[in-house]
Amino acid sequence: MFHLLRTNSLERKLFFLAIVVLFLFVSPYYILGEDAHLRVHDNLDSNIAWYKVLKESGEIFGPVNTVIPQIINGNLSRNAFGTEYSVIVWLHALFPSMLAYALSQTITRILAFIGMYLLLKKHFVQGERYSWIRIGVSLAFALTPFWPSGMLSTLGMPLALWALLNIRNGERAWTNWIVLALLPLFSSIVLGFFFFLSAMGIFWLVDVLRGKGMNGRFLIAIIFMTLMFLLVEYRLVYSFIFDHEPNSRDEYFHARLTFIHSLKLTFKNYVLGHTHVMTVHGLVILPVTILALYAVILQKAWRREKVFVFLHVLNLSLSAWYAFWFYKGWLPLTERFHFLDTFNFARYHFLRPLVIYTLFAISLKILWDYGSRLNSRRNWWIHACIFFIVSQVLVLTAFNEEIVHRKKPSFKEFYAEKQFEEIKTYIGMPPEDYRVVSIGIHPAIAQYNGFYTLDTYNNFYPLTYKYQFRQIIENELEKDKKLKQYFDEWGGRCYIFIDEVGKHYMFKKKTKKEITKMELNLKPFYEMGGSYVLSAIPINNAAENGLILEKVFESNESAWKIHLYSTSYAP
Repeated sequence: MFHLLRTNSLERKLFFLAIVVLFLFVSPYYILGEDAHLRVHDNLDSNIAWYKVLKESGEIFGPVNTVIPQIINGNLSRNAFGTEYSVIVWLHALFPSMLAYALSQTITRILAFIGMYLLLKKHFVQGERYSWIRIGVSLAFALTPFWPSGMLSTLGMPLALWALLNIRNGERAWTNWIVLALLPLFSSIVLGFFFFLSAMGIFWLVDVLRGKGMNGRFLIAIIFMTLMFLLVEYRLVYSFIFDHEPNSRDEYFHARLTFIHSLKLTFKNYVLGHTHVMTVHGLVILPVTILALYAVILQKAWRREKVFVFLHVLNLSLSAWYAFWFYKGWLPLTERFHFLDTFNFARYHFLRPLVIYTLFAISLKILWDYGSRLNSRRNWWIHACIFFIVSQVLVLTAFNEEIVHRKKPSFKEFYAEKQFEEIKTYIGMPPEDYRVVSIGIHPAIAQYNGFYTLDTYNNFYPLTYKYQFRQIIENELEKDKKLKQYFDEWGGRCYIFIDEVGKHYMFKKKTKKEITKMELNLKPFYEMGGSYVLSAIPINNAAENGLILEKVFESNESAWKIHLYSTSYAP
């Protein structure tokens, strides 16, 4: 591994320049601290709060049958928070949430850059003259938006592929095995590596069928990494094998799209990607790969560029697989094999960042070589390739969280700790003695601030609790078919859904929105221990719902105006 970093002078300079760019990219987290702006979806609204709840519960090492009492009355298993053998869990356990987030972003992007660089230099773009391509594409790959709590779940795939290809080729370096052993600590099997490792298994099988032999070391390496993930993710393994209590995922239903809609989604995903694996490839990379394909056609170089052609086909196939996973033609199979609904096999498209950026690098190499063959235009093509690389880096810079989410609440404004501390002081009871729900804001905010909540955002909790909670909002669900379908056929957001509000969970303090026709069922709310409602918008018919407005809380450091309602319900 280390000898690959001993390279020519230009490449060394570009390498360290790329590291500087990466540190500049993550610098807003350190400079702005809690005034930084982060992604909300599947981040501030969930995972960051979960890590804090887990830390303060004292159950990081809790047994597999332990529950977290702060959320949904202790119906949420410790196993729903993932393994304690996770770097991101420990970053949040050891550091304040914002600093932990900054460190996880930095670690992930640095390792993603090194992994892609090693993969390209050793296996796909060899030769000293391609320094710009190796460094530039690796930097671009490391700048891509990724699912923050997944860390290296997708961005670590190039490093894993580098190690596995080394072993496949007969290399006996211990660093390959160290990489395979440590990557599971920085990533998740369900957020990426299940799909990567199963793809590697298919790769091994294809080798066998093509007469290349069994290659026992390659197979053992795949099995070894899989076993490391299973050991690290032992809580997930336990829940899958031994926990037979029906849970919220048992009602997840995905096969709904028509053939035409699936076809449209295929091309949408092919060009735009997906929110959890945003490759940001449509503007620069896609035209470059098509241009390289044209160059291959002109040169009739199909056999010489078979890896390039294969990656093109694979890229489109992964988008088609993602889209058609939601095709309603799956329905007969999902009815017969329930696990096809509970496990999201569509996530094979999580391989696309690896595929697209490797394809980008090979495409640039093809164009670079094509220009070299056209002697009179050689410099133009080389300059064009450098232009494409710089353009992609600049495009990705515009996707920095601080830029993309600048109009949303900052970390401090979102969690509003001082404001929620005032609410807690006003109530004047230990948080464990009462339960709250939220309207118009994510319940993760209350959870982050130590409140015990009846609502939550989790996709793995008992079905019995979902039914119990549903009684509170059943009148509102009957008013809106889409809300009803959203809750009944998924339920990951176990929220107080209101027809007038819909799926909107971030009403800032300047909003003019009001609730006038709310119909909650307060009896099950009271029976579940519910005492208070934290609403970001006024409820004009609160009294009709058995609620009393206690006080309105505002803060300069908060994005919300919180209306605190207590229940007047008495059995």
